[in-house]
Amino acid sequence: VQLQASGGGLVQAGGSLRLSCAASIRTFSRYYMGWFRQAPGKEREFVGTIRWSSGYTNLADSVKGRFFMSRDNAKNTMYLQMNNLKPDDTAIYYCAVRIEPSNQYDYWGQGTQVTVSS
Repeated sequence: VQLQASGGGLVQAGGSLRLSCAASIRTFSRYYMGWFRQAPGKEREFVGTIRWSSGYTNLADSVKGRFFMSRDNAKNTMYLQMNNLKPDDTAIYYCAVRIEPSNQYDYWGQGTQVTVSS
């Protein structure tokens, strides 16, 4: 499994960014892809997950209504559309994969920095 996250950058509060995670996954098992973030001095935080087969998404309460997840099967790419960004959203964002029957994310991308200025 290989994951490549991109799309981070510097944006003003209230702005938008779209992160991408290109995945190379070879499995016949059901899998989920997720976004996590880690701000300086803080623990890693769950942002959202998408069930690849159905597109069902589940996002953390802190980002619901502002962040949206989607995927493009043909491109094997997951997206995180981030709107109305706040300075508290500043973090390194990581994409990850959980392949059933595992109940944890075992594969991680390198991360992309998102900085929101006030």
